[in-house]
Amino acid sequence: MNSNEQSPVVWSPSDTVLKDSQMGRFQHWLENLGYGPFADYHELHEWSVSDLEGFWKAVWDYCGLVSHTPAQKILGKRDMPGAEWFPGMTLNFAANLLRHAEGEQANSEAIVAYCETRPVLRRTYTELRADVGALEAYLSSQGVIKGDRVAGIVTNGYEAMVGMLAATSMGAVWSSASPDFGIGAILDRFGQIEPTALIAVNGYGYGGKVFQRQQEFAQLISGLPSLKCVVSVPQLPDAPAIDSPLVSDWQDAIAAGAGTPPSFTPVAPDHPVYILYSSGTTGKPKCIVHGTAGLLVNHAKELMLHGDVGSGDRFMYFTTCGWMMWNWQASALLTGAAVITVDGSPGYPSLKMLWQTVADEKVSHFGTSARFLAGCRKDGMTPDKDLDLSVLRVVFSTGSPLLPEDYDWMYTDGAPNALLGSIAGGTDICGCFVGSTPLLPVRRGEIQCRFLGVDAAAFDDNGQSVSSGRGELVCRQPLPSMPVSFWDDPDGERYRNAYFDTFAESAPGVWAHGDFIEFTEHGGAIIYGRSDATLNPGGVRIGTAEIYRQVETEAAIKDSLVVGRQIAGDVEVVLLVLLANGETLSDELLKRLKTQIRKGASPRHVPHYIIPVPDIPYTRSGKKVELAVARLINGSARSDNRDALANPEALDAIQARLQEAGLLPKEG
Repeated sequence: MNSNEQSPVVWSPSDTVLKDSQMGRFQHWLENLGYGPFADYHELHEWSVSDLEGFWKAVWDYCGLVSHTPAQKILGKRDMPGAEWFPGMTLNFAANLLRHAEGEQANSEAIVAYCETRPVLRRTYTELRADVGALEAYLSSQGVIKGDRVAGIVTNGYEAMVGMLAATSMGAVWSSASPDFGIGAILDRFGQIEPTALIAVNGYGYGGKVFQRQQEFAQLISGLPSLKCVVSVPQLPDAPAIDSPLVSDWQDAIAAGAGTPPSFTPVAPDHPVYILYSSGTTGKPKCIVHGTAGLLVNHAKELMLHGDVGSGDRFMYFTTCGWMMWNWQASALLTGAAVITVDGSPGYPSLKMLWQTVADEKVSHFGTSARFLAGCRKDGMTPDKDLDLSVLRVVFSTGSPLLPEDYDWMYTDGAPNALLGSIAGGTDICGCFVGSTPLLPVRRGEIQCRFLGVDAAAFDDNGQSVSSGRGELVCRQPLPSMPVSFWDDPDGERYRNAYFDTFAESAPGVWAHGDFIEFTEHGGAIIYGRSDATLNPGGVRIGTAEIYRQVETEAAIKDSLVVGRQIAGDVEVVLLVLLANGETLSDELLKRLKTQIRKGASPRHVPHYIIPVPDIPYTRSGKKVELAVARLINGSARSDNRDALANPEALDAIQARLQEAGLLPKEG
């Protein structure tokens, strides 16, 4: 495939954007310091990975990040794993996110919180800072200290932000889960890290329904003996709080500490700030520990430079508190923007809800999932024609590869004047390897670029860089937001196994991320799915996204999932399809699908089996669960962790359909 032929330009930056975007001003600022000159973004990127210390110091200074004591140098040890960032520095994460609570932005909106169960809540930076100080004082009074873990079972709203900032202000470690998680899934996470404090909602609303969770969360509290205190958030205002002797009401906790400013306790640069989790769909999740300085400076780069988010902007990312995009969204506070949070169903009362909120709140930066944009396309939505989106400059998309047809929809009916920023990275770095920049055009079906400071490449199986074609996404040099460790992994063995084993012999010290990727000749990127889910029929490596791109543009298909079935010496491609309402898997539709896959991809991509199913399984962060289905079809289902799925019943239905098709033995 010729990437240039397949990737026409669908958006180009204006001269004003090239000059006045934060990335454009950063480039000019660097040139005034004597760096460059840089002819284009690609030269800027080349410098950023050839002079890591110069680049990351420049990001720290340009973005105005603050520390208590400065670093002795930017990069100490360069080992991977084990790179030492900003040795000698002390800083506080919350102090940086709340730096706009003093000065011109102090009385500007910091948080605007929408949810299905309560009125819209608006708080300024000054009010946010006051509540953070009050909650920190209350937690301190209950015996919470620096280094303790503060856990949240919270919705994407105001209290989650206050809880995280209060914890990180005192040097505690924040870790959160969404309240729709099963109790087993939450214990699988928080049981490992032994939190001292818990902030938990008493329930939540989703899709017009109310879910009370007081009894389950009371049971959860009894399963976490490390807890000293629990703060109950009245997410359901008319419902009771969680019943436990450890529980205090949110308002009582805030009142108890009222008038106390945040401490902004200094910590070391690698002091843990967040504990995030792998999906946990095939066993207990890994507890991924992120360090304070590295995560802060990387988020500043991604949001301010690549995202072009700044003071006066209005930033909204639809997410849950069980997904790393919540942590990414929270860091938008450091830019001085207002953060618009939305909790509930993205499709309630219709898919128009999020777009309506973008219009009503004059959102400049809107983030969502590729799945949501595909749903808007399939529903025939026309937000550009129906709503005033004149303020909207950037639409971020992540969670899965964005189909070329979704670029078409975006630049026809979605938001044609906005930069469509497809971004990709993961929980592992709480950030991105590749994504958007205001300095380059957007090409149909492509991610724009490697991010600054990220030495990303595609490797073949022998650990050699691939100049054209597909390979494993790797990072060849240290990145500040790589985890400082896994929790309870004292010798680092599980950490090394997760990222550095793949090329340990051919290219030691290279991070292998687990994505199957191609870098195009003009510097863009195309992701073909997870490398552990790639298919190998006849020994030819195929990315699952290549099949989705053909199938999910068919109107009769609402959703799909593809896996490989191991047979003697080969792999059979199995395609599961969720049919649109009123559709049946007729011979004519089967023929149409196979023809489209053959023409759009290749004969090797054509599935051996196409099987209709009543649902497609997803993680709670909205990602298709290919690996669990692959394990099921290849006979190792029992080790899967169903509590980690948003819809675990989908696996049961798929198992039944596979049995009916003769691909699995019937039980009993």
